Amino acid sequence: MELFEAVKERRSIHDFNRKRIEEEKLTEIFNIASWAPNHRLKEPWKVMLFQEKGTEKYANLVIQSYINNGLTEGYEEDKQEKMMEGIKQFLLNIPHHALIYMEKDKDLLRYEEDYAAVCAFIQNVQLIAWSYQIGVLWTTSPYIHDHSFIEGIGLNPRDHKIIGVLQMGYPKTIPRSKARSSVPIHFVKRALE
Repeated sequence: MELFEAVKERRSIHDFNRKRIEEEKLTEIFNIASWAPNHRLKEPWKVMLFQEKGTEKYANLVIQSYINNGLTEGYEEDKQEKMMEGIKQFLLNIPHHALIYMEKDKDLLRYEEDYAAVCAFIQNVQLIAWSYQIGVLWTTSPYIHDHSFIEGIGLNPRDHKIIGVLQMGYPKTIPRSKARSSVPIHFVKRALE
């Protein structure tokens, strides 16, 4: 698949087959993605991949975070339980959840450089996966900021920043493309005053 084709044809996938991606292929995707640009070659990205029975732990922590942060408030108890069970089943039906995080640098400039590098890494993951007919949805749900969730997966919120979770699998359905707007570019051809 040509690069421009991958960029234009890639879609965020919301509906996955249950088939698991081979671990060798996942490893290859993440290793190729590591060629993303990054300052001082820090390679700040880290991957925690929840799959198989590990997905249950992940889903339970997500549900607990939603409850702790008031997502169920205002609903009767049976409605709360149904809602949380629906979310849990949705998460359990996704073959792989790749949690992408980095260590926090105390220097703000380096922190921002690392954050940008990890975002470039994530985009590489999406494009490489798509070239293998693997779908990805980059999610940034509120639980990635929840200290109890972060501690629950074994990280320290003082030291680690979760950039997002990549839901990964073979697509059951592929959404249609949506038009993109033309990028407004201001060409500056003379000295600014």
